Amino acid sequence: MDSNKYFLSEDKPQLNQEKLDYIVRHALIEDIGKGDITTQLTIPKDKDIEAKLIVEEDCIVCGLTVAEKVFKTVDSAVSFEPLVKEGRSAKKGKTIVRLKGKASSILTAERVALNLLSIMSGIATKTREYVKNIEPHKAKITDTRKTMPGLRELQKYAVRLGGGYNHRMSLDEMILIKDNHIKVTEGYSRLPSVPKGFKIEIEVQNLEEFKHAIYFKPDVIMLDNMDIEDIKRAVKIRDGIKFDSHHPKTRLEVSGGITLKNIKEIASSGVDIISVGELTHSVKATDISLDIK
Repeated sequence: MDSNKYFLSEDKPQLNQEKLDYIVRHALIEDIGKGDITTQLTIPKDKDIEAKLIVEEDCIVCGLTVAEKVFKTVDSAVSFEPLVKEGRSAKKGKTIVRLKGKASSILTAERVALNLLSIMSGIATKTREYVKNIEPHKAKITDTRKTMPGLRELQKYAVRLGGGYNHRMSLDEMILIKDNHIKVTEGYSRLPSVPKGFKIEIEVQNLEEFKHAIYFKPDVIMLDNMDIEDIKRAVKIRDGIKFDSHHPKTRLEVSGGITLKNIKEIASSGVDIISVGELTHSVKATDISLDIK
């Protein structure tokens, strides 16, 4: 098992096709139910149309292959022609896709395709904004597990496409000892025996907890909701420690309360990772419409 497949991976953003098939299939079942009764009653079965997808605001376009999958799952004969490349910026009013095919198929697939394309473009756009805001600092912007149930694969792909990185995709990828683990076990005097290939991260909430955690030289320490002065002190303490090949330099991650207003200062402190829940849990979907010619 590749336990760290996603954690800060530099690989080109790709979608897991098996998961994509599952998401699209269940989204269509949810939306269509027993059938698109309105379209069935109003649209001739043999009526062909041309349509286009238009972005109604500036954005990073993300999810074209997902939208295509939706339309072709409903009707494989629908022609789906992207006019921009995945991950590229598009200005308000830009036509990003041309569609041709049966009106009934296009109308039935419309809402699911737009929903997924809009949320993914919104995530990629917001991620790109965060990434640009920390230049030229070395810190990497990552997401969290605060995703919409069932859509994690698509949301985390969108983060990668926007220039960010993924933290854990799921709980089986790395060891992350959080505050509630520590409360249940009433603290720790040693780290658990870590299976080969797994990284270990410890969450701390103040400098006292940080000084305890750094003694064990874990792969990562998460500075959770700590103020900027304590973050800087933590970096200074870490940088004063001698690491070796058996214990590579511990990376510091900042999490909690991250906004576009404070992220530049946090990045300038010398931390390695900044995880931002907003990228997936409350980002605004991009406004994208379908227009029939």
